[in-house]
Amino acid sequence: MQIAFIGLGHMGAPMAINLHKAGHSVKAFDLSPDACAQVKAQGLQVATSAQDAVQGAEAIVSMLPASAHVEGLYLGSDRAPALLPHIAKGALVIDSSTIAAATSQKVARALDAAGIAFIDAPVSGGTGGAIAGTLTFMVGGTDAHLERARPLLEKMGTNIFHAGSVGAGQTAKICNNMLLGILMAGTSEAIALGVANGLDPTVLSEIMRRSSGGNWALEKYNPYPGVHENAPASKGYAGGFGTDLMLKDLGLSQENATAVKASTPLGGLARAIYAAHSIAGHGGEDFSSVIKMLQKKG
Repeated sequence: MQIAFIGLGHMGAPMAINLHKAGHSVKAFDLSPDACAQVKAQGLQVATSAQDAVQGAEAIVSMLPASAHVEGLYLGSDRAPALLPHIAKGALVIDSSTIAAATSQKVARALDAAGIAFIDAPVSGGTGGAIAGTLTFMVGGTDAHLERARPLLEKMGTNIFHAGSVGAGQTAKICNNMLLGILMAGTSEAIALGVANGLDPTVLSEIMRRSSGGNWALEKYNPYPGVHENAPASKGYAGGFGTDLMLKDLGLSQENATAVKASTPLGGLARAIYAAHSIAGHGGEDFSSVIKMLQKKG
């Protein structure tokens, strides 16, 4: 299948590479020349523009940072014309960005009017999952559109959940990431407390992992350097999922909570914690670096 892949960041690049490895013809594009060079070295075609990427494409996958980028890409903005007129009628658009459900619905309506199928399919699993092809997809859209997308999603992930109609995937994702932000802050706080008392962080982490405090961070993504060799914490908090991206997702969760009058006090507190961490200059570091603001100084 001819696939256009737009957005080649920490998540998008390995996802595009996995589609290429599965035998699909992938034409990729990103505004970053370095990102394009990375996938070109893996044998993918690199487009000169998003418009070039979608020429002849049967499916388009986008993985962009925020709502404004997705709406701007497909529907146009002051800085760039809409991609929609360049997409073939009957094509399938899979947007794996984490954005507001309302934005997904707005884009879906415009594409549907042009005879183009759309699903929102945000992911969980981190960069490790993107590289390994073990991501979890949370899909919003019709049954028929999901079944069209499934053969592609299966090349990038191992868990595919149909959350509901368009926008439902985004809602599921912000619920998940709100919990992720909360549990990472809590895990960091607990480890920092133990270390301040002289405990070995590796030993303490294993005790909690096997006890009632066990969670994903303790299993696979420990925030303390050296506990998990391949976690961002052991690589200077480089790569992974940036603090500013977590802050963006927590903002989406709080905006949604306000809209539906849901009570999310811990989500609001987590947003304030990551905002303070970002203001302190750590916005570009992996979100597990939040442990820095909780550690005993001196």
